[in-house]
Amino acid sequence: MRVLIVEDDAMLADGLTATLRHEGFVVDSVASAEQAEAAIKVSEIDLIILDIGLPGMDGFTWLRRLRSRGDEQAVLVLTARDAVSDRVHGLKLGADDYLPKPFAPEELTARVSALARRGRAIRSRVIEHGPLTIDLARKRAMIHGKPIDLPQREHAILEYLFSNIDAIVGKEKIASAVASWDEHISANAIEVHISRLRAKLEPSGIRIRTVRGLGYIVEPWSDEKPQA
Repeated sequence: MRVLIVEDDAMLADGLTATLRHEGFVVDSVASAEQAEAAIKVSEIDLIILDIGLPGMDGFTWLRRLRSRGDEQAVLVLTARDAVSDRVHGLKLGADDYLPKPFAPEELTARVSALARRGRAIRSRVIEHGPLTIDLARKRAMIHGKPIDLPQREHAILEYLFSNIDAIVGKEKIASAVASWDEHISANAIEVHISRLRAKLEPSGIRIRTVRGLGYIVEPWSDEKPQA
């Protein structure tokens, strides 16, 4: 899940970013609603952590704009305004959750994880492709019921490929989906990760095909055994 933090306190934003990345989320941060507006146009954001007291456009105004045009990203409002009226106002505008400052990092990660589970449940909790099962909620992948040992980056690429199973996905799109803006994943690194995934999947007949000049696509499942 890709998380966007909209928070003008740089120290707090950095702390939130480090905490959530440690939990396995892809996290970026911006300091204003205007920057957030630009960010959601170029990146597929799943969850927004939104401060209300922002410079320029305040968080409530941007949240209203977000929902009025039908954007469905989960929104966790994070603010020093802890009056009941403010909480009710935020929820009525379309926030999915509300956490007043100060807060414990453990509570924040628990709430973000709960919103992530809810989002996955809406889409699909399990992806199946032949003998491969990907449990999105538990972040586990299995072949014939046996867990596959995947580092975090490989698992993220696996989820992305099989969530877009009918599409050709380029290296840039893969890198954008599994890394934050301040991380750089080269085309060569993507190739290495794909090669490692192939080594773990192809013995079971699951193939990721290279489409020259375009990227990768998961081949339709076939019961035929792979050629020796």
